[in-house]
Amino acid sequence: MKTVAILIFLVSYAGIAFGALPRLALDRTGFALLGAIAMVAAGVLPVDTALHAIDTSTILLLYGLMVVSSQFRLGGFYTWTAWRITRHMDKPERFLLLLMAVSAGLSAVLANDIVCLAFTPILAVALLRAGLNPVPFLLGLAISSNIGSAATIIGNPQNMLIGQKLHLDFGLFLLWCLPPALVSLALAYGILLWNYRGGRLRTAQPGTVAAGAGTPAADWPELNRHQTAKGIAVTVCLILLFFTGVPREVTALAAAGFLLCSRQMKSRSLLGLVDWHLITLFCGLFIIICGFNATGVPQQFIDSLAKHGWKLGAPHVLAWVSLGLSNLVSNVPAVMLLVHAMNPQMPVQGYVLALSSTFAGNLILLGSIANLIVVEQARAFGITISFKEHAKTGVMVTLASMAVLLLWLRFAPY
Repeated sequence: MKTVAILIFLVSYAGIAFGALPRLALDRTGFALLGAIAMVAAGVLPVDTALHAIDTSTILLLYGLMVVSSQFRLGGFYTWTAWRITRHMDKPERFLLLLMAVSAGLSAVLANDIVCLAFTPILAVALLRAGLNPVPFLLGLAISSNIGSAATIIGNPQNMLIGQKLHLDFGLFLLWCLPPALVSLALAYGILLWNYRGGRLRTAQPGTVAAGAGTPAADWPELNRHQTAKGIAVTVCLILLFFTGVPREVTALAAAGFLLCSRQMKSRSLLGLVDWHLITLFCGLFIIICGFNATGVPQQFIDSLAKHGWKLGAPHVLAWVSLGLSNLVSNVPAVMLLVHAMNPQMPVQGYVLALSSTFAGNLILLGSIANLIVVEQARAFGITISFKEHAKTGVMVTLASMAVLLLWLRFAPY
């Protein structure tokens, strides 16, 4: 049974890492779901154990925040914000700075994937029409969204998981993670400017938008001031409650429930924007990890690392292991493996895991879902961002961010 569990884990994680299998239309979510089914069908885990393996609090928190983000998307807030910042395109350097600051800030409060999903098509159209080189700006969007999301517990799915599993305080997490995130964001901006110096932020002539691509219809809703104000008010209350002792998942669900009670926004529309694939991916991974942990192999691996001087309890070791594993299998599966080795009595371990796994998403194109969203949506407008083009900036940004994290570990006052 141990061999079967290990085999299921390896096949599932390989599928999640590569995202495809020859002759099959399986994606990462499909691999996670099939892996979970296999763990139960093969008798590695009883059904009850598999269901209990799913961290309900994390799933509920993720679900509630997705509904809140749906409110902003349907209310036209993302569309309005994206169009507003494009007014500064006459000064490309300033526009890039504004774009990265806004996307990072929104990603810290709302899901970074949603920010990229909403911003990319609008930016692609505006950049092509303005005659600017869209690549550095779209790279800036993806990179800053990843970095900004690292600053808070609710910035991305892996941070939510870490915060819930280790019972981390929302305010202390923000105080510890915000400074390195801000410095990393500034360095990322500088690296982008350096890599695209010499007028490379501009193209020779204004480009053309692919016919029929990204027309402002249902995907680009106009600003509804009432619904946007409602979303902002709920989000402010939500964040304030996160600083209290009320369970975060309860607060998020209450906010989602309030938003569903609307006279204008249909429940079907709000729930239709919930990323059910990501939630399914999480549920599948929880079950796969539970089955794999039952083999004892993860603990043996941790013990082996410790014998060679690589103790995961040491923050600097954890940072590099997280970086490597996150780029091997993606950051969410990596965090699910590593979080079990963390000590809830040492919150710094959680902070380091959150920052390093999120910063790791900028290293290569496949490192984060946000990167893939930007690249895939840009392709619809005839904009190509290659693996190599991303890596030229992504590797430098990630190494700079990791250096900031390691320095912060040395000098952080708490």
